[in-house]
Amino acid sequence: MVNINSVLSTYDGVARAKHLAAAGVSDFQLKSALARGAVSRVARGVYAVPDADPGLIAIRSLPAEPACATAAQFQGLWVLEPPPQPHIAVTHSRRYPGFVCHRSAAPPTLLDTVVQSLRCLPDLDGLVIAESAVVLKGMPLAALRQRLAGRNDARERRMVDSIVTQSQSIIECIARYWLRRAGFHVESQVNIPGMGHLDLMVDGRLGIETDGASFHMDRTSFEEDRRRWNVTTRLGIPTLVVSYALLLNRPEEFIAMVRDALNSLPAAA
Repeated sequence: MVNINSVLSTYDGVARAKHLAAAGVSDFQLKSALARGAVSRVARGVYAVPDADPGLIAIRSLPAEPACATAAQFQGLWVLEPPPQPHIAVTHSRRYPGFVCHRSAAPPTLLDTVVQSLRCLPDLDGLVIAESAVVLKGMPLAALRQRLAGRNDARERRMVDSIVTQSQSIIECIARYWLRRAGFHVESQVNIPGMGHLDLMVDGRLGIETDGASFHMDRTSFEEDRRRWNVTTRLGIPTLVVSYALLLNRPEEFIAMVRDALNSLPAAA
């Protein structure tokens, strides 16, 4: 017998009756789950577990599906900031106040989500979503390029061409974007003997390490960061350490800091 909670989990805790039935959930199972409080009816033909995301409940109650940056959040991709209004996929031309609507014939796939994001969002917002889909989910770049082969997709193709498959974090992606935009030559995940991989190398002379507090709070990570920085110092590789807040909120300050650091270095370090 199909477990209704297992089925609901595949829909992030919120599903329509037709999807439950298609998965093999019987009317008896649904009524029993409702009676014991394991499931609630949140809208006509829509059911959810008690701790389901309120935003997802609102979307599926329209009815619609998450799309673009909103879908990226539910799919565990990198997102710079939650969109001011949820993005939704609908099968018709009707608009819903408070939502950004994307026309879609079916619930968006991962590839659909990335393409929507690249077309809809500012360059950097779309890039971090696309790069994380490749890095975290293994989405093939070839499939993305094939979907963006149209005459009007030149901007999106440029963003895809800037994706680095060995990227380690959203912070690294943001830093690389601003550095390239400023005209610097940037290498990612550069192998440094005795250290490991340096996040970024600028113009072959200046190292950049991206430091996100959420990734460096435990003692082991703290000590490892210090060991890495000490190795670059002993090897004579000047390295700047930059934060997510700096890159997100003050990119011009970041670029100025990089320029000042490079200008203080010999032409060949």
